[in-house]
Amino acid sequence: LILISKLSSSPLCVSVAHEVVFVVACFDNGQTEAQIEFDAQEILYVDFERQEFVYTVPKFVMLDPSKMFVDISDYDDAKRGKRLCSAVVTYCTAAEKNLPEEKDPPESILYPAEDVQLGVENKLICFVNHFYPPSINVSWTKNGDPVSEGVSLSRYFPNSDGTFHQFSTLTFTPSEGDVYSCTVEHSALETPKTSIWEPEFRRQSHGPDVCCAVGLTLGLLGVAAGTFLIAKGQNRKYIV
Repeated sequence: LILISKLSSSPLCVSVAHEVVFVVACFDNGQTEAQIEFDAQEILYVDFERQEFVYTVPKFVMLDPSKMFVDISDYDDAKRGKRLCSAVVTYCTAAEKNLPEEKDPPESILYPAEDVQLGVENKLICFVNHFYPPSINVSWTKNGDPVSEGVSLSRYFPNSDGTFHQFSTLTFTPSEGDVYSCTVEHSALETPKTSIWEPEFRRQSHGPDVCCAVGLTLGLLGVAAGTFLIAKGQNRKYIV
């Protein structure tokens, strides 16, 4: 369940209207997530464990976003939203007790963060998108064996259509013959969904260099032979 509160729609800059939205996501397992969006882009989320806001605005855009959004980033509002979640979830669960739960199966893609080089540390990203409800399990394997070291999992991010997306990353050092997999489990899937990735390395080839050298050698021999024949022909002309 997602609660949306529009905090402001007044112009924050001259002749340009902006919209600030406070989003609270309530889960039936008791978890609550809250974030503030500026023109449909997330600018911060609430860390309830540390009881603080975490700004997600890139530093090259704004060095200290807390100064600009001081009037709307009130942690008390987030706490009130969290308390409201419990009552809302209880009410909605009772009201929809006999209704089938809507579910959307996840899509997933597995790709490296950087260009793959033999023996150079890299990261594999398992991007899971368009799933609902926001409850998934992501696991990794290397050559068929489970992997837990170097694995990280992001929080759930809401999409505009009411579904969610999440990232899981694996830090690894690629070597030849390795096979990695990312498996996603979700209640909307009949069986777990697995994506497989194998490293591909660019190999240096000396073929073109050898061909160029042979071609150049043959070209020089042709020039030498032509020069010899021309000179010989001229000598015959003078002798005659």
